[in-house]
Amino acid sequence: MTTFTATTRTRGTAYFRLAKLDILDYYLGVVVVWTLLVPALRFDAGVLTTTGVFLLGEVFVIAAMVALDDLTGYRDGSDVTNYSPDDLARRRYRKPLVAGTLTEDQVLRFAWVTGVIGALLWLAAIAIAPHTPLWTLALIAVTYFFSLQYSWGVKLSYHGFQEFFIAGLGWALVLAPYGLATGRIDGFVLAQALLFGLGPLLFGVYSNTNDVAGDRSVGRPTVAALTSPRGNMFFVIAVSAAEVALIAAVPVLGGPWWFPLALLPTILLRIRQVWIGFAQHDILRARMLGIRVHRITVLALVVVNLVVFT
Repeated sequence: MTTFTATTRTRGTAYFRLAKLDILDYYLGVVVVWTLLVPALRFDAGVLTTTGVFLLGEVFVIAAMVALDDLTGYRDGSDVTNYSPDDLARRRYRKPLVAGTLTEDQVLRFAWVTGVIGALLWLAAIAIAPHTPLWTLALIAVTYFFSLQYSWGVKLSYHGFQEFFIAGLGWALVLAPYGLATGRIDGFVLAQALLFGLGPLLFGVYSNTNDVAGDRSVGRPTVAALTSPRGNMFFVIAVSAAEVALIAAVPVLGGPWWFPLALLPTILLRIRQVWIGFAQHDILRARMLGIRVHRITVLALVVVNLVVFT
């Protein structure tokens, strides 16, 4: 019995890591959505139920996506290269296939089960939603399809669309539940969705910078793999600058005049992130800072929205 319990616990931990459930950053989008609602809608039973079901579906869809990504990365050898035993900065246990804690068949079954559950939950969210505009339905369908095809099937990330998808997923996970709750969209909401999506991108590009060897070996065309180190640096700087420009433009898009001041910590930390990554050449530390910057940005957006929508 003790051996069975220990085995079950170990396998459960492996599935937890496979689903990357400790990485909450995409799921924070629903918090931004909730604060974008007018007070009368924040505690509306229909809105809360729809948003909760959508979030639960999101967890399962992303679990399927990252499981298939791990399976493809293991089969093509890129994860084995990027998480080699001599690279102490990369924790192999986060990749259950590389660590040997799950088999390929177990990962594939997990991906299909979570993918089906995620689809059913998103369909349920649509069925009970207060609003179902066509653009929202199309966005949910496209997001679901390409999430499962990110590294599987058509392998979107193996055809040069990885960076766009990382940001686009964040955009969709704000706009879709907002559309189901309100049936509309405006410039201020769109700007916040774009900022939210840039958060995962601006730690993803640092991961790609670190993973150049593995990605090049399997022909995965990230910007870091396709360009020189200098070219990749300029790309990361350009994306960081685009985020700053978007922050500066928010007052024109319907946000308060003081919005750039509220997001000043994001701007300053982005500068520090670039310095750490490309001046001090500590890419993984810059990546970790990027995760924190994204969460600080979400907190700033929440505070802004609670002040604006009172």
